[in-house]
Amino acid sequence: MAFFTEEYLQFFKELAPNNHKDWFHENKKRYEKHVKIPFEKFVGHMITRLSDFDDDLKTLQPKSCIFRINRDIRFSKDKAPYKLQMSAIIAKGGRKEMVNPGIYMELTPEKLGIYSGVYMPEKDQLLQIRNHIAANQKQFQKLISQAQYLKCFPNGIQGEKNKVLPAELKEAAAQEPLIFNKQFYWHTKLAPETILADNLDEIVIEHYLASKNLSLFFKEALA
Repeated sequence: MAFFTEEYLQFFKELAPNNHKDWFHENKKRYEKHVKIPFEKFVGHMITRLSDFDDDLKTLQPKSCIFRINRDIRFSKDKAPYKLQMSAIIAKGGRKEMVNPGIYMELTPEKLGIYSGVYMPEKDQLLQIRNHIAANQKQFQKLISQAQYLKCFPNGIQGEKNKVLPAELKEAAAQEPLIFNKQFYWHTKLAPETILADNLDEIVIEHYLASKNLSLFFKEALA
């Protein structure tokens, strides 16, 4: 079944040059009907589907996963009040815990973005991850080399890096440079027409399953 119509994409195309409160309020009924409600239903559906593979997701509610369309403009030079996409993270703790591996979806008129991994580890969590990779390098290499993973996420693991590591990790990092990473995430961008597809949920699940074992590796590191 299709979750979204062309009106979803059209709303954001029109919002882009009219990103102010007056226009948004004039078009709020369009937003509710074609964007907000369909997106909430889609996220709820994906929580149910993905819960079959991860018990940590069973108690999630869409409202705890969906990011607000309002931008935080307090410290930004760009004072446009609204984002030009809807997004949600389906992971343990929802949007309030950005460290747990799960799946992040961003639906824009330009793309369907699918992301996963560990985006914002704290200092102690980062050390746990690095030590886990160092102690399990063969397993880690096997996971990031899997054909289905690279098919869905051809750029592999991304993230900012440190130039300097603790002395005890230098030898391992010489063998596995990803230990230098401060973030460990992977993503792909699909055509915006994918958002309108009847099998959108299956496409998201395919990408989720392609990196599920790698996500479990990071969950083990953080346990």
